[in-house]
Amino acid sequence: MFNLSMLWLQQQGKGGGFVQIIFLVVIFAIFYFLLIRPMRVKQKKLNQLIAELKKGDKIVTTGGIYGTIAGITDDTLLIKIADNVKIEIARSAVAGLQPEKK
Repeated sequence: MFNLSMLWLQQQGKGGGFVQIIFLVVIFAIFYFLLIRPMRVKQKKLNQLIAELKKGDKIVTTGGIYGTIAGITDDTLLIKIADNVKIEIARSAVAGLQPEKK
């Protein structure tokens, strides 16, 4: 009887590693679908928006500055933030388009 119980414990120990691997895969899948994938989709949409910017678009920067695009170069945007006030920002500083006012 003692030998049978030891054999049973040894067999359980062998399968435990497989269960742990499956558990880790499930945890990674949950993180992927809840965190990684939504961030990638959001970043892809932002990159597409930045690529499609044109003169006259109203934008918001990551620093919270609201302005209208007055000029575009490869890496920078010239935005008008007030009368006779224009600043140059990096394209990567664009957070999105200004929300429509009601």
